[in-house]
Amino acid sequence: MTTATQVATLSQLRAPQPPETRLPQVRAGFFDLQGFELIQRVAKAFASSTLVPTAYQGNMANCMIALNVAERIGADPLLTMQNLYIVHGRPGWSAQFLIASFNHCGRFTAIRYEWFGDKGKDSWGCRAYATEKDTGEKIVGPDITIALAKAEGWYEKSGSKWKTIPQLMLMYRAAAWLIRSHAPEISMGLQTADELADTYDAERSSDGTFSVTAESLQQKVDHATGEISAPDAEIGTVTYAQAMEAINACTSDEQCDVAADLLPGIAGGQQRAECDVALRAKRKALS
Repeated sequence: MTTATQVATLSQLRAPQPPETRLPQVRAGFFDLQGFELIQRVAKAFASSTLVPTAYQGNMANCMIALNVAERIGADPLLTMQNLYIVHGRPGWSAQFLIASFNHCGRFTAIRYEWFGDKGKDSWGCRAYATEKDTGEKIVGPDITIALAKAEGWYEKSGSKWKTIPQLMLMYRAAAWLIRSHAPEISMGLQTADELADTYDAERSSDGTFSVTAESLQQKVDHATGEISAPDAEIGTVTYAQAMEAINACTSDEQCDVAADLLPGIAGGQQRAECDVALRAKRKALS
């Protein structure tokens, strides 16, 4: 008595499995049970990592939101977290990431710049431009000048990069305004971290004027997130311990810029100098 031997061909082995044997595809998200559980698990893994910025370490909610943003723009989650900063309680992109996203979206040519005015003078400025590939139309962003930076209060801020690297700041701001005016979906309506650092929360008075409270100018560090949130401080409003705590919490160059705004608020000249040395060391370590 012989037994028949069944031989499977290679094409049969490669045949797709029946639908009932396949695992269900679950997409991380907020609006269904399986997707919400999945995004929580992924966010928990990121929150326990030291490779993500301080604002996301131990903060699963922040990681979940960043994962959602990454999915919406089609970017890598870790790359998104490394470039999505929290300044004054608001999320903002790094200028480099925003420009890179625009250049690689496929709809436009890479951003280029036109310069005008006298270099080193208030009239010096630039405008960013690109070409829409489908129509061949040239899109041009608003003009950014040193005079504009001074009028908006960006230039005179303590620790402002407008004084040290004005050419780069003009390019970053011009590119950000081009993207927000012609392709706001790329930035998702968010400003850059540099723009947020140059912004104050002002309240409108009954006479129609705007004012900024002393509380809104005081530097604060969120111990849960490591978030730094404050612009310039007045002399005597910041202690040495507060300034050093803010400097030690910095995980990016943008946060160092915000921490630099604390130094004028330290009453003691010697302590202010020590904080300045510490801040320079932190910048060097981050770079």
